[in-house]
Amino acid sequence: MNEVTVGGMRFELDLSQPLYEQVLDQVRSSIAKGEIALGEKIPSVREMAQALKINPNTVMRAYQELERDQLTETRRGQGTFITADAEKVKHIRYKLAEEAVEEFLAKLGSLGFTASEIAAILRSKGGEGQ
Repeated sequence: MNEVTVGGMRFELDLSQPLYEQVLDQVRSSIAKGEIALGEKIPSVREMAQALKINPNTVMRAYQELERDQLTETRRGQGTFITADAEKVKHIRYKLAEEAVEEFLAKLGSLGFTASEIAAILRSKGGEGQ
């Protein structure tokens, strides 16, 4: 895995996973974390593809998905910009958090933990990550 920074976003691509999904997830994550400001211009498809050393069609697919989610908007002749709508970003942050919680619960469930055991683990770790 190689780490690359493009337009203020950090990318770490794993060639064993679908690249378009990784680009999409990592841009979403950068937006949710505030690493990219609302209304900020992001690199063009070509710039992103060259920096990540991947096919421009892969980047285009990820950008199209971001636009469908209304996280970006393309302005003719100007480029692609992060939405200026803070509510959209808040929504994606909560969506990403829900996905992380679901993955966490599924993982602990597969290890045989019950809901009460998981709750006890969370209580014992409360506040440690802050």
